[in-house]
Amino acid sequence: MKVVVTGGAGYIGSHTVQCLKSRGVAVHVFDDLSTGHRAAVPDAEFHELDLRRRDAVAATFAAVRPDAVIHFAAHCYVGESVVNPRKYFEDNLATTLNVLSAMVDIRCRRFVFSSTCATYGDPVRVPIPEDHPQNPVNPYGESKLFIERILHRYHEAYGLRYAALRYFNAAGADPGGRLGESHDPETHLIPLIIRAVLDPGFTLAVFGDDYPTPDGTCIRDYIHVTDLADAHVRALDRLAAIDGSFALNLGTGHGYSVLEMIRRLEAVAGRPVKRMIGPRRAGDPPVLVAAADRAAALLGWQCTHSSIDEILATAWRWHQAPRF
Repeated sequence: MKVVVTGGAGYIGSHTVQCLKSRGVAVHVFDDLSTGHRAAVPDAEFHELDLRRRDAVAATFAAVRPDAVIHFAAHCYVGESVVNPRKYFEDNLATTLNVLSAMVDIRCRRFVFSSTCATYGDPVRVPIPEDHPQNPVNPYGESKLFIERILHRYHEAYGLRYAALRYFNAAGADPGGRLGESHDPETHLIPLIIRAVLDPGFTLAVFGDDYPTPDGTCIRDYIHVTDLADAHVRALDRLAAIDGSFALNLGTGHGYSVLEMIRRLEAVAGRPVKRMIGPRRAGDPPVLVAAADRAAALLGWQCTHSSIDEILATAWRWHQAPRF
């Protein structure tokens, strides 16, 4: 089997490439390296490609002729999407449409989509099931929801079989130490907590302590990136076995507040975290926790690395000596 992974040099993409390669899959990575790292995918066939260039995308797909696509490439910063929604609507939708158009042209009909729990918005019930209303509160989540709706239409019109994987907070690093999280700028909580431990000149900003949660800070469901990668590969296998499409949550069903994560990382590091309380960040719901039973039933998938202790331990090891 030959699989294209767009955004495959990024954080979740590179872990998924590693998972695919370990199973003997021929992998082609399409990435413009605007946020990804070539060093993260040393063993994959690599194509430096701007997915906004429709003709180049079509030509590359025609040359590679994959059996399936896993689509990660997207802008993914909630805060940035609020102040620059144009970037998110133009780029996230245009790149996806270019990929889908190229797939239709070569009759490639399996597509795994990196969606998000941000499509749900402020939840009316927690844990959040897949049939929960989708009312995103930020342009990032809206862009992903628009794409889910486009996928449904492509399924009806062109026979595209897709899996929309709505995952919660990706975290941790490869247990073998080969891969980890490396963003610039970094906005994810765990790397920022670690930076506040390692960098004497950095103070962690906690965005709000007045949310309707037990300690006033936002609660999130953290899932290990290795478990996420495994779920993407299992979703690809499932699409080969059925004549249909599906949407699934990927999470653990357990939530941790910002202050809880700080305390737990302090225990791992044996050092205090320098922090300050700031105002709320626009677009942040108070609580996001997954109901993930459906993924277990449909994919035979279980979280094997997503204890909060393993997430923090692997992240801590990576950030002390990152490879890229």
